[in-house]
Formats: sequence, structure tokens, C-alpha cells
Amino acid sequence: MTERTREEHPALTPAELQEIAPHATTREFRARTVLLSEGDETDNLYIILEGRVRAYVSDSDGREAVLSVMGPGEYFGELAFDKGPRSASVITLDPCKMLVVPSEDFVNLVKSSPTFAFHFINHLIGRIRTLTNNVRSLALMDAYGRVARLLLEAAVTEKGVQFVPEKLTQAEIASRVGCSREMVSRIFKDLVQGGYISVEPTRIVIHRKPPARW
Repeated sequence: MTERTREEHPALTPAELQEIAPHATTREFRARTVLLSEGDETDNLYIILEGRVRAYVSDSDGREAVLSVMGPGEYFGELAFDKGPRSASVITLDPCKMLVVPSEDFVNLVKSSPTFAFHFINHLIGRIRTLTNNVRSLALMDAYGRVARLLLEAAVTEKGVQFVPEKLTQAEIASRVGCSREMVSRIFKDLVQGGYISVEPTRIVIHRKPPARW
């Protein structure tokens, strides 16, 4: 059994997905498909059944900052509720299957289903907490602390071994923590030499808690 070492946004249960299904269309998307673009008009809620997506923001120079990576049972596009413009872009990382709920049906679902409305509120609370922690990390932690936090939050523990199951590249880590890839490379070199982590072909193993500061 795999034990998560970080808090996750609660995923929709099979019963909740069954309640939503009549309001949705099932669609499949290829990997590397941009589903939402920052600033676009709001239209649909997307619920992930299979695969993973990445939410990010970018500037005019093409630099990106990753907001989150989401998987099955999670959803995005919830700002469709207020009909405002999209606040972030979302791209598929894998081939994905999703339930796509039109904004009007989404609003009616929140109004008519106390179960989904309660889940939606908890989902938004989780988003706020995540964003608050990210702001705190960027404002108060140095680069070492931000990298350490990312590794620990992404880690799982299985058979007594703590590791990051997804193969994060140094460029992806740099995008998530707000520093250069060169800085991440130096941090990884120090963490490996210090015996805190080891980098394997498909995962990053955490041998002991990395320092918050170096």
C-alpha cells in the first residue's frame, strides 16, 4: 500500500462522479493538448477520469510557473462558476479521459446537489491553502527550502522507502519553485553529495529530510 506524505485536494468519489455524469460529456484528449488558455472566456468544468494535467501561468517571454499537477478524480475550470476569464492555462501530460460539464450545468449542479456543493467548497479551500503555502514559500524560503518542500510534498512512502514517484526534470522543478534550472542542478548536486536524496531513472529517493536552508 502506498502512503501519501502530503495533503491532496480531495478527489471525487465514484458515487459523486455518477451523480455528475448525466450533466457531462465524456471526452478524450491526447498528451500535450492545451485545454485552457489563460485569459480565455470561461465555458466548462473539466473532471479528470484518467491521466494527468498541469496548470500553469506564463508571461510574454514564454516563462512559465507551474501551479499544480492534477490526476484522476480532481477537476479544474471551477472559475466557470463566476463566468470570469480563465486565470491559468492547463495542458495534458498524458492521454486523458474527462467529463466536461458546461458552465450552466455546473452552476445548476452546485445549486441542486448539497453533496457536490460541499465537495466544491472543500476543493476551493484546498486551493486557497495551496496558494497561501506557495506564496509563503516564495516569500520566506530560499531556493533550497523551496526545492526541499516540493520533494517532500510530492513524495510517497512504500515499503519503508520515501520517494517521488513522478520523474520530475530539473526544468520542471525550477518552474514550480521559481528559480533557474542551473540553481536546481546545483541544489540536487549538494543534496546527492550530502546523502539526502538519490536520483534513479524513474524516481527520486529521499533518504532523509532535506534541509530547509543550506
